[in-house]
Amino acid sequence: MRELNVADIVDLARGAAILGSGGGGNPYMGELIAERAIADNGPVAVVDVAEVPADAIVAPVAVMGAPTVFQERLLAGDEIRRAIAAAGAAVGRPPTHLLAAEVGGVNATMPIAPAAELRLPLLDGDLMGRAFPELPMLLPTLAGIRMSPTVLADDKGNVVILDTVSADWSERIARACAVAMGGTAAVVLAVLPAGELSCAVTPGTLLLAQDVGRMVRMARENHADPVEAARRALGGVNVFLGKVVDVDRRLTGGFIRGQAVVEGIGTKWGETLVLTFQNEYLLATRGGEPVVTTPNLICVLEEETGEPVPADVMNYGLRIAVIGAPCDPRWSSPRGLEMVGPGYFGYDCPYVSLPTEPI
Repeated sequence: MRELNVADIVDLARGAAILGSGGGGNPYMGELIAERAIADNGPVAVVDVAEVPADAIVAPVAVMGAPTVFQERLLAGDEIRRAIAAAGAAVGRPPTHLLAAEVGGVNATMPIAPAAELRLPLLDGDLMGRAFPELPMLLPTLAGIRMSPTVLADDKGNVVILDTVSADWSERIARACAVAMGGTAAVVLAVLPAGELSCAVTPGTLLLAQDVGRMVRMARENHADPVEAARRALGGVNVFLGKVVDVDRRLTGGFIRGQAVVEGIGTKWGETLVLTFQNEYLLATRGGEPVVTTPNLICVLEEETGEPVPADVMNYGLRIAVIGAPCDPRWSSPRGLEMVGPGYFGYDCPYVSLPTEPI
């Protein structure tokens, strides 16, 4: 067990935004909420999967909706606590531990405030190993675990409990509820017994996020290359260096969708990379050919600072570096690719393995 303190949050949020592959929401608001909660209530205990007792039940926590909406329409403050209480009532027992549903972006920090306020330990892991745009895109779903009931809560006091026949139906109904709730809502996915954690969780991702964020910060402090520091921490590969020359972004169906066109600089002069996103960066193509595809991570960072560039704030003129990083290997299985590969999102290209050398 270790403790998460106020001083840890900035590094964790930065690393989580990098692991979010452009999605999961801008981490800044989650960072502020987590820091305030720890300052008011004390540090949060973080435990490994192996430390979870056999009789524990774990509540995965997230914010659902379009990242652009969350930036403009903040949570009231008690939505997640109400969702946790409703999830416990639905299964007849309050959760004993909390868990980030995804390690990407704001959702890596969302469980921290309720963990501090409710004095519950936080599990070091998540259900994806990155961020994905839809509810069924979870390792428990891949493992055949039924993720129901799912609970949503909004800033007006509404709570919705969904007992659905499949993860796909959970996504359809929950997405419609989130849109009706104003475009964003707190969500607790079906609580998990301890016996299901080994096949449902990517372990160690909170510590990884904190390490990635710290290495970027230290590289800047030591006048080293923060992008290279992030690449090493992720075990990734350099993909592209360039300037954003066009962004087409729109909000449809509760998602931000679009493309960003990047013209190469330096050794990439004369080349063009296209980043396609649905909340997260899901496809990177050069000359019409895929170079990195979902489910591997496409991490976009500011060239000079190493700060992450989420898809919802990608803008013309930014000088960016693109890194490809490996996903949890379970996602590159045949069934995993059916759930989160390029074909699922309608991209007319095959899955390509992550290159081992710079592209």
